[in-house]
Amino acid sequence: MKIAVSATAPGLDAEVEPRFGRCQYFVIVDPQSMESETVENSGAMAAGGAGISTAQMIADKGVELVLTGNCGPNAYQTLSAAGVQVVTGVSGKIRDAIEASKAGKLKPNAQPSVGSHYGMGMGSGAAGGLGIGRGMGRGMGRGMGAGMTPPTASQPISPEQEIEALKSQTKMMTDQLAEIQRRIAQLEEKRMTGE
Repeated sequence: MKIAVSATAPGLDAEVEPRFGRCQYFVIVDPQSMESETVENSGAMAAGGAGISTAQMIADKGVELVLTGNCGPNAYQTLSAAGVQVVTGVSGKIRDAIEASKAGKLKPNAQPSVGSHYGMGMGSGAAGGLGIGRGMGRGMGRGMGAGMTPPTASQPISPEQEIEALKSQTKMMTDQLAEIQRRIAQLEEKRMTGE
């Protein structure tokens, strides 16, 4: 059996990341031997569909169980269709989460724990359609909110987890800003050359 845990950093001593689709890393663990492998989440920076692409990547790794803070409906459906069970509300060190799972203290969810786009940051100005379209089907129309969705009362996170989540959010927004600036420069160049 393989267990994938959303992680703030590589290794068993990292904290569990509260987001599934947009976490930076997954630590994949064989719970019997405690051998682990850290995988970077290529879907973390996706403009859209992060949950689905991340869930497909995890399913392709032969994972049978996911431990995470929260999991949205698209990721949950994709994981369920692949036969992967999901446990949400997990926090603390990855090593401790694996031990809790082995001891039968964690039970799989029967449904997603959060709504769509939980990890996108729905702060100021994030209402539907206020984002920046880049044309050719590559729009970012969900808005560029500045905040993170706060954890639900039943899913508290520690200050350390919140710091890591905020750092991750900052990196994502910095990458998005760089992409926007690149596109502006590209469009200005086209305008100057008359294309």
